[in-house]
Amino acid sequence: MRLFLDPKPILFNFIISSRLLPTRSDPLNLLNSLRLPSSHYSTNSTSKSPSPPPMAAIPKPSITTVDNEEGIARRFWIKFRKESIFAMYTPFVVCLASGNLKLDSFRHFIAQDVHFLRAFAQAYELAEECADDDDAKLGICQLRKSVLEELKMHDSFVKFIQEWGFDLSKESSLNSATVKYRDFLLATASGKIEGVKGPGKLATPFEKTKVAAYTLGAMTPCMRLYAFLGKELQALLHPSESTHPYKKWIDNYSSEGFQGSALQTEDLLDKLSVSLTGEELDIIEKLYYQAMKLEIEFFCAQLLDQYTIVPLTKGHDPAADRLVIFSDFDLTCTVVDSSAILAEIAIITAPKFDQNQPENQIIRMSSADLRNTWGVLSKQYTEEYEQCIENILPSEKVEEFDYEGLCKALEQLSDFEKRANSRVIESGVLKGLNLDDIKRAGERLILQDGCASFFQNIVKNESLIADVHILSYCWCGDLIRSAFSSGGLHVLNVHANEFAFKESISNGEIVKNVESPIDKLKAFLNILENCSNDRKNLTVYIGDSVGDLLCLLNADVGIVIGSSSSLKRVGSQFGVSFVPLFRFLVKKQKEYVEGSSSRWKGLSGTLYTVSSWAEIHAFILGW
Repeated sequence: MRLFLDPKPILFNFIISSRLLPTRSDPLNLLNSLRLPSSHYSTNSTSKSPSPPPMAAIPKPSITTVDNEEGIARRFWIKFRKESIFAMYTPFVVCLASGNLKLDSFRHFIAQDVHFLRAFAQAYELAEECADDDDAKLGICQLRKSVLEELKMHDSFVKFIQEWGFDLSKESSLNSATVKYRDFLLATASGKIEGVKGPGKLATPFEKTKVAAYTLGAMTPCMRLYAFLGKELQALLHPSESTHPYKKWIDNYSSEGFQGSALQTEDLLDKLSVSLTGEELDIIEKLYYQAMKLEIEFFCAQLLDQYTIVPLTKGHDPAADRLVIFSDFDLTCTVVDSSAILAEIAIITAPKFDQNQPENQIIRMSSADLRNTWGVLSKQYTEEYEQCIENILPSEKVEEFDYEGLCKALEQLSDFEKRANSRVIESGVLKGLNLDDIKRAGERLILQDGCASFFQNIVKNESLIADVHILSYCWCGDLIRSAFSSGGLHVLNVHANEFAFKESISNGEIVKNVESPIDKLKAFLNILENCSNDRKNLTVYIGDSVGDLLCLLNADVGIVIGSSSSLKRVGSQFGVSFVPLFRFLVKKQKEYVEGSSSRWKGLSGTLYTVSSWAEIHAFILGW
């Protein structure tokens, strides 16, 4: 039972007490209103000069529907933030951050970047010509000078590289990713944009100003992405570290000067976009997203002649390897706990107090009684759960990872979870739910951003032998299956509790399959035991709560998503270490010795934390 479990016990109380409950004529209005737009991005884009570059499809709603008090540059960055994660997790950036990137690869990167920076300076020059505002012209001019200074910094890298005996002049050819981004940028700055008048037809100063705004829309994500990467990589450097071979590069992009240039570019984009229409803002949004994708492709295309830790599936041999993905469901995959959804269905479909019920149907509580009963159950669960957590914690934090002690402690939590489920069954609150209502709710259930697309990429990858299992306390497996089937993910294996139905109406009983941390671990181990022995298994478990701890620790790679305080509190007291995934990957890459093993092993006592499914996707599958 996860209805009231940390980190979000308030969700249920909000839902059952809300005065904005949907009407009885459509009991799923609320769930439908919570549905987020799908994010299906087109990746088949090309940029051949002089033709206008086709722009990628982007997630809806349009940016014009967002609160206008915040600048569009900031809104775009937030909307496409996950693309920056994919850039950070590229093999090139991980090797660069670790310091063991081969100098030949860095030489190739600098050579490609020089070509791109020249195009960047040229694009600023064209944008300056189109701007009709003196302040905007001055700002763009300053940014162009910053790029020229950046080129001078690259010259210093050239001298550094030449001191090592490498001849940069041999790096004259451009790779396809650099050409693609350069052509996209210059075409945009020349007004050659899909759906926009050509440069010869820009008759008025205002029309030219629009091209300046479009150009900044294509350039801003590059500035913000490099500023982001600079800060992220700089945070990994020890203050006293001076031997990192690429410290100067990292220091430059994390410097106040470059961070200021990124902000100045964003401010100019905001200023040039103030008077644009919604349709014109949509064009800038598409350009911004296209530029972000091209940046990732630029990093992915960098020359690498060395072993890399990422992505996890690199080197996967379908004939010998099997990837087994396990994931929790509630608040790991979902935004709202499934128990809160089931409670919502029960309340809004229940009869009113004075409403007669047919004799041949299961007798149900009134909606008012249900609401009160859920409130009592919620309060009791929350109070007892918190007390249970207090009781299972050792008086002092252990110095070394104590798996046996943790197992004994979680046996107590397991007993508590089972008692809580029994109370729910005895209360009768789960009686009378219609299976069709549950399935429709599942189809409308909001999943965490990037969750569905990750699983879709796993199951559709023909070169990957992978099994996916969902292990959940959820009371109703049909809800989970419906949530994933709406995304075409019928092949996921769901291991959860089930409602008992009579003619598609729940009788209030639960078929108890997975009620506790111990049950989850048993299911996890049984699944692995039943795997055929024809391949070597690599296991990954993704979870967010105390109930996932044992499975997380037993998996080769245990990934904690979110910020559950009770999970980290319990784990830490028993010697579990929680390490940001990216930081660990950089460390692992740095420590890798050619020819050695980089295997991941379970029961190490270390779990890896992430803030989004984009990190999981980037780590396991890459871009």
